Amino acid sequence: MIFIKRTFILSIIIISIIVLAFFSTPKKQKPLNKIIEDERMSETDSDGEPLDEELETAMMKEDPVRDFISDQLKRAANFFFTNEINVVAIGDSLTEGVGDETENGGYVGVLDETINEEKQLVHFDNFGKRGNRSGQLIERLGEREIKRAIEKSHIVLITIGANDIMQVFKDNFTDLSLDQFTSEQIKYEQRLETIFDTIKNLNEDTEIYLIGFYNPFKRYFSDIEELDYIVESWNTIGADVANRYEKGYFIPMVDIFDEAENEFYLSGDNFHPNHTGYEMMAERILQFVIHEGERNNE
Repeated sequence: MIFIKRTFILSIIIISIIVLAFFSTPKKQKPLNKIIEDERMSETDSDGEPLDEELETAMMKEDPVRDFISDQLKRAANFFFTNEINVVAIGDSLTEGVGDETENGGYVGVLDETINEEKQLVHFDNFGKRGNRSGQLIERLGEREIKRAIEKSHIVLITIGANDIMQVFKDNFTDLSLDQFTSEQIKYEQRLETIFDTIKNLNEDTEIYLIGFYNPFKRYFSDIEELDYIVESWNTIGADVANRYEKGYFIPMVDIFDEAENEFYLSGDNFHPNHTGYEMMAERILQFVIHEGERNNE
């Protein structure tokens, strides 16, 4: 089924994505020390006086992400403290943290700061690489450093597949059809199985969490139903593959970004999450990891 009236709009989107995802260099992010300085400046009132301590505390309490992570930190500490936990994050630009204006490593950096805020409880290895497709990740799983990290891991976090979808766009954008995505989806499923098999062969006891896709164009092109269908069907494949494996889990993300009515969770490229978006991803990941940890310890 060929996209009919929406072909022109979709083609423009595709071209923009290809330029951003494959051929452009990342925008230079604001230095972290500048961000910290800006935050310090924002903590003064219009007269240049520091904010009242009670007011500052109240403002912090109004931040639902901060509240959630603070609460979950206590539960996470209780779960992780009794073990020496090694977490390996592998995959594409979402694991690398592209779009995080704080240059703090995206969701992996948020998890690290949250869990290890008061005491080093968990060691994180981040092997995210911008542009990686599932086939390329399979090749990287043969690298000595990644193999050794997985062999010692207790948890493996994966983001992979968005660039597989983008490759279909890139190769067929002048004549797109849903059949092309369905055909590639079958190959993606096979490669996902290879990824899970490879990890389990290296460490059969590790927990594997596959992190789902979101539709970055939902905010501006909500009427293009085909985009939602592609994201939903590929997420379904990911969930099916993860659930075939012992200690294999799928973490959905699409609802976080779809339901962001008054918050904008994407970075300046309108494709990758910004720091707030990565905070929301970290929140969801922490929820799932803690839930499974508690269930396994029952």
